Amino acid sequence: MTAPDLRHSAAPHLDARPEPAIWSRNFRLYFTARSSGLLGDAMLPVAVSAGLLAAGRPLGTVGYAMAFLIAPFAGLVLVGGVLADRFTARRLMILADLVNLTTRALLAVLFFRGVDQLWQLYALLAVAGTAAAMFQPGAASTVPLVARDVQGANGVLRISEAATTLLGPAVAGLLAGAATGWVMVIAAVTYGISALCLFTLRLGPVPAPPPGDSLWRNLVVGWHEFRARAWMWGVIVIWMAFTVLSWGPLLPITAGLVVPEHGSTVYGLLNCAFGAGTVLGGLVAIRIKPARPLTGGAIALLAFPLQQFALALDLPPALLAAAQLASGAGITFWGVMWATSVQTQVPGEVLNRIHAYEVAGSVCMFPVGAALAGPAAEAFGPRQVLAGGGAVTLLVAAALLLTPPIRRLGRATAHTGSAS
Repeated sequence: MTAPDLRHSAAPHLDARPEPAIWSRNFRLYFTARSSGLLGDAMLPVAVSAGLLAAGRPLGTVGYAMAFLIAPFAGLVLVGGVLADRFTARRLMILADLVNLTTRALLAVLFFRGVDQLWQLYALLAVAGTAAAMFQPGAASTVPLVARDVQGANGVLRISEAATTLLGPAVAGLLAGAATGWVMVIAAVTYGISALCLFTLRLGPVPAPPPGDSLWRNLVVGWHEFRARAWMWGVIVIWMAFTVLSWGPLLPITAGLVVPEHGSTVYGLLNCAFGAGTVLGGLVAIRIKPARPLTGGAIALLAFPLQQFALALDLPPALLAAAQLASGAGITFWGVMWATSVQTQVPGEVLNRIHAYEVAGSVCMFPVGAALAGPAAEAFGPRQVLAGGGAVTLLVAAALLLTPPIRRLGRATAHTGSAS
């Protein structure tokens, strides 16, 4: 439900200057908070993977660690939306940042001391995943409260997200070679900055949910709206196969191959190349606007398996980096086309609820794929699993292109009103 903008309800002073459309004081604070938090988020998977492998832990341990991180997010993001409505998104985001600060500090101690008890690592990663689920619902709904030009603000935040995806893994990979604990210390500082900036935001009152419209009822209506769109649930069903068979195993197996053969520095630089690809994909998506967005996105997705095939063929690091660049560009272009389709095809009054189901469905199978990475690599070999994942990605793109509701979905103009 779109929340009315109550920031300017009071009579302005005669000498008050109009607030900038984007770079208002509130947006500058929110931009700093979001960028800092995203940087901390981007560091964690690479640092944990490199730290475990450097300590001599098997590949399966990395897969289980990623599963403990992602599973709570997938399972609790809907709960995060409910709590954000009850206690306001800002309060929940600050709480999530403080929880993340604490978990990173404890992870720093754990890695400095040595990970002797894996259950401690898994527990901290599960708490971090839960905090991410509590933070996510407010990340989008806060934007209309801090900027008048919501679309421009979202564009700036997307560039920030791409930059942190580029910088975070590189920093984590470079520092993890010395001590993973220092990566966690830096990450803890980023969450402290985020919490402080969110605390100093000056937002107007946020309307509470209507007393006669329960949150449970809102979720039920959102589910019916989700089911009514064949193109949407069709993509989610196809994407579930992609995450469990291709994307889920990719990170732990890539780390297991690259770190022992080339070192954590090269691993970090490869992740940096993927981040650069996401920037490139975002820039291309600004200029190229296909009449059928999901068709164009599915075609771009054909670039994603290049990294899987390059790793399976044991190509030199320079070619691996080129493949990572192309893969990042391809999947980011798909992501922009998908997000644009959801935001413009769905009415604003149900967009948040549908977004919650879409996010949960998109990531729910990722921990399964990550957990199966180790056993699959032991049974078939890591390079064979990557090659199989690349083939699955090609089939996923073909399925997207061959499914009529997905292929035929045209471009639509955004619905009136902003989704909070």
